Amino acid sequence: PKIPTALTQQNKKENLMKRISIWCLLALLSLVSVPWAHAQKSKGTEQAVAELEGQWLQSQKTNNPDSIVNLLADKFVFTGADGKVANKTESLANAKATKYDSVDYSDLKVVAFGNTAIATGNFVAKGSDEAGKPMDLHERFTDTWLKMPNKKWQCVASHSSPVKM
Repeated sequence: PKIPTALTQQNKKENLMKRISIWCLLALLSLVSVPWAHAQKSKGTEQAVAELEGQWLQSQKTNNPDSIVNLLADKFVFTGADGKVANKTESLANAKATKYDSVDYSDLKVVAFGNTAIATGNFVAKGSDEAGKPMDLHERFTDTWLKMPNKKWQCVASHSSPVKM
């Protein structure tokens, strides 16, 4: 028996609409999944950098700056609250001479931008500085972290600003 032409045309239209709908749905799913995957990667990055900030804090609490040597890039730059700029070697020497009685971070936030992450927070410390003078610090800090070619995160720059109490 011969199938009526009108019915065949209707089936073709329905099949075409189904295919178009499936392709649109797949396109929509791929558009939604890319930002979700990026958000998941950013959360992983932010957590990893927050843990590195925790290691840095621990080195200060234990007065053991040798434990962060590998966290700082070879071309690391530190700008202190006094405006002085120091490289990695100078920063580690100052850290070794500084003795903390207490130190803590608060309000730590990390934001990832691809292979770069910015960590900000409050820094409060008491002890004696590299010259042996008593110190009572209240500062905001900004650390810039970069994922190096070896896939490890290193801090390339740090800046601190005094907080008026």
